[in-house]
Amino acid sequence: MTSAAATNNDLPASPISSTVDFDSDGRHHGHLVLPYSRDDAAYGAVMIPLAVIGNGDGSTVLMTGGNHGDEYQGPMTLIKLANTLDPADISGRVIIVPCMNQPAFAAGTRTSPIDKGNLNRSFPGKPDGTHTERIADYFSRYLLPMADAVVDIHDGGRTLEFIPMASSVATPDQPKVDAAAQAAAKAFAAPYVTKLVELDSLGMWDTLVAGSGRPFVTTEIGGTGTTRPELVNIVDAGARNLLVHWGVLDPDSAEASTPDRVSQPITVPDVGGYVISNTDGLIEWLVPLGGAISAGQPIARVHESRRLGVAPVDYHATVDGVLAMRHHPGLIKMGDAIAMQATLD
Repeated sequence: MTSAAATNNDLPASPISSTVDFDSDGRHHGHLVLPYSRDDAAYGAVMIPLAVIGNGDGSTVLMTGGNHGDEYQGPMTLIKLANTLDPADISGRVIIVPCMNQPAFAAGTRTSPIDKGNLNRSFPGKPDGTHTERIADYFSRYLLPMADAVVDIHDGGRTLEFIPMASSVATPDQPKVDAAAQAAAKAFAAPYVTKLVELDSLGMWDTLVAGSGRPFVTTEIGGTGTTRPELVNIVDAGARNLLVHWGVLDPDSAEASTPDRVSQPITVPDVGGYVISNTDGLIEWLVPLGGAISAGQPIARVHESRRLGVAPVDYHATVDGVLAMRHHPGLIKMGDAIAMQATLD
């Protein structure tokens, strides 16, 4: 096992400290503590919940959720896993952080209410930067170096809804890492598996972890600012499937899960995968989430809601495949993504 230590000694030490000993066997709950002097607490702190479950030698898996504060599938699964995972079933170590951006999670917002920072656009972070940058720095320089593999569980938050998919991040210059990540994404056993194409990848945890040479899996499962029983079941099983796949969880234990499906591979096109609105208004969906689409087919209609007598604007599919993501809730603004499309492989 590797203790928490900064990997770049040219930078100042992180102001974040851990109340948990990363090298002790057993199940330990505690916090990452980030000092936060504010109006109602001069010597206050941001307390980020943390669990470390260890048992002897073996790989270390870092499991994170709540990278965005309005996403709940990951925190739900990881809170339960942190509370129930039996060290006797583990070979190695599991580090669980259900709510990476704890200030945003507590507020139910995508970004931090402290500094408006989007954690998943802030990596590798700065030890002397904003609070969000300080959190990113600790994950980059202290937690990531301890990990042999990483999973970060996402959903669409309050403004998007996805079909349930697990994803790897393309690393063409590291073919062995690329293959290992793809195999892990399949092992998660979500209904769909892909290499997710992001509209904006600068500063993402995904990019940093994949570039470090570690197998990385992320998800987009549901959204709309809530959880659903069928999706919770997918994520609960998928998290354990990964631990089994990475050799950390005993496949014969009560905590283990067995993949009960073969994931459908999908591809989000590099060009034209997203449909972007050029109008404000009220969305009328013409195709259900996960529904089949054909290039040229109308998939959504946006109605002007501030003036009557104005013709609605239709938005069309650009590929043959499925509607993989849609905007939520019903109102949309110019420049927002209406939908993400994917082809079936």
